[in-house]
Amino acid sequence: MTDTIGAGTLPAAYAWLRDETGPRMLIEALKLFGTLEAPGARDNPTIISWAREVDLIRTYSHDSIPWCGLFMAVVAKRAGKPIVDSPLWALSWADFGRLAPAPMLGDILTFKRDGGGHVALYVGEDMGAYHCLGGNQSDKVCITRIAKSRLYRARRPAYNVQPDNVRKVKLVASGKLSTNEA
Repeated sequence: MTDTIGAGTLPAAYAWLRDETGPRMLIEALKLFGTLEAPGARDNPTIISWAREVDLIRTYSHDSIPWCGLFMAVVAKRAGKPIVDSPLWALSWADFGRLAPAPMLGDILTFKRDGGGHVALYVGEDMGAYHCLGGNQSDKVCITRIAKSRLYRARRPAYNVQPDNVRKVKLVASGKLSTNEA
């Protein structure tokens, strides 16, 4: 069983996400699920429109440029949260909101990788990996597993009232482990 969310189909293992009522950044991110980078020299106009929406069109002009930070910026803006300085740099998101003592549903996770970083939202975890909803993961908005050992910092949005469903989510390890989200 799969559920259509945004432009794509949510895998059955994550179908439960469609019933989540928050956090708002997670809800906004799910609306974009399945958005694909255009192949070759073409650009997906949707991704380029995100750059206009968050006033980054002068520095972001092609979807071949890493766009995980752009994705997070548009999700934050639509959820009414502040956008960090230099949002296109994934590790800039390590200063977003408040430090999260342990990652939970809807938290922003920043990861180190060879040549840079990556930013995505926590949807769950298994013994060795975080399951992350993010942009520019295999050139699309999807959920992927990233090794816990790569975590740089977990940040929680500043809530006036934290949603009741912000919690640790234990999942089964399935699918390959991402090693480079660029």
